[in-house]
Amino acid sequence: MKMDIINDQEDFSLADSNRFSEAIMKFELNETEQEIEKTVESIRKDSAKHLNDKEVLKTILSCIDLTSLKPDDSDESILKFVEKVNDFADKNPDLPAVAALCVYPCYAGLVNESLEADNIKIACVSGGFPSSQTFTEVKIAETSLALHDGADEIDIVQPSGRIMSGEFEYVTDETAELKSLCGDKILKVIIETGALKSAVNINVASVLAMYSGADFIKTSTGKEVQGATPMAAYVMCKAIKKYASETGRKVGFKAAGGIRTVQDAVLYYTIVEKVLGKEWLNNSLFRIGASSLVDNLIEALS
Repeated sequence: MKMDIINDQEDFSLADSNRFSEAIMKFELNETEQEIEKTVESIRKDSAKHLNDKEVLKTILSCIDLTSLKPDDSDESILKFVEKVNDFADKNPDLPAVAALCVYPCYAGLVNESLEADNIKIACVSGGFPSSQTFTEVKIAETSLALHDGADEIDIVQPSGRIMSGEFEYVTDETAELKSLCGDKILKVIIETGALKSAVNINVASVLAMYSGADFIKTSTGKEVQGATPMAAYVMCKAIKKYASETGRKVGFKAAGGIRTVQDAVLYYTIVEKVLGKEWLNNSLFRIGASSLVDNLIEALS
């Protein structure tokens, strides 16, 4: 079943009457992009107060999904990656560990065998990451193997091409099937906001992901198109807030793609704080995907 999409930078048309219209309209975005930009700019200015707050920086450190998702990853490089995390935990007992290590599914078993630091999850990108352009059966097999080898969390990509074509039933059914496979393990759904062109489209994609069972919604892969933006984060957090109010279920938010500086991280922390509240500011409901941010945070904390 399809819903018509207006091409280029226009928004989803909800003219068709189907099982998605009511849910989407219930969570309709009630701010213009100009209003969102103005609000985000205000939040950006307000975030400066957190730059020298060590407790805030420690919280951010504890919410990081530390990633190694390079084409030249190997057993050797992943072992060094894990060893660095193990050493950090031993040498910095007064600092929190990161929330998770995020790797390709073929390295889940290796991380599971070599990770010694406590309270760090193993996350795997799956389902044809980063494009999501493969058969559902392949996504199921890849996710099953990652879970079998020790993954605690799975990050999948919502197929943005099918979203933009209005194939909502295909997308939601596939996401629900993968969530069913994960069971009580965390499923993060990557919206790939840079491909969706507008705030309205990002809001619709977020609602569809949450109704399909996503435990987290995430801004981007950081691979294919533009990564995280404050505007996208704000829209997604507003959708999460409305969804929680309507259903009673709290969905987490993850920012990813190009987040390298302490200033960047603090801005996303502050967006979550302002829109969702302090109850979301823990690694059960807030994550930042990054590879180089940790060193910058440690420098700031020292």
